[in-house]
Amino acid sequence: MIQPYPDRQSPLAHLLTPLLIAVLTLASLPAQARDLSEQTIQAFVDTMKAAESLEPEFEALTDEMAADQESEMPDFAHIFSDTLSSMEGEPVYTRLEDIAQEHGFSDLEEWGTTGDRIYRAWMAIELEQQNPQARQEIASALEEIDNSPHLTEAQKAQMRAMMENAMSAMESAKDAPREDIEAVRPHLDLLRSFSQSP
Repeated sequence: MIQPYPDRQSPLAHLLTPLLIAVLTLASLPAQARDLSEQTIQAFVDTMKAAESLEPEFEALTDEMAADQESEMPDFAHIFSDTLSSMEGEPVYTRLEDIAQEHGFSDLEEWGTTGDRIYRAWMAIELEQQNPQARQEIASALEEIDNSPHLTEAQKAQMRAMMENAMSAMESAKDAPREDIEAVRPHLDLLRSFSQSP
């Protein structure tokens, strides 16, 4: 095998290079640290159900955060982890972390990353099963918004941001790992029933 810069690499360097590559590869894949097994998906949903008791605290915190900052569209690829990041330091964060740990997660970071992957894969499946023309419909809606004489520029900007965020979410879902999609697929009824519960 031809080695780059053979005259300048020591035998030790030849041993370390594959190790460094392996370490860097693993470091770039933190979201894949835990398989989306049936048990993991069930544990995530069970955590969500158990966390319903914290809903009043979540609502109060959401209202407070909305008052402190301009409204921003969420990043759907990281919707759980980003939300948790904004809650860090709040009492409800600690209580939610206790619930996540009771259901087998090491901490809220792991739980949030798992939620991101489940949500992204779920969205990818829904997009597969529903209207394949969704992107075209959003593009048409954007054109209608731009051409509407009944909307102010501020309203157009807000609606345009919502539509563009929806397209971004679709692109993100399209890139969901195939193994995550296949892991989530058998649990669609569970996820749908939970999201639709009052």
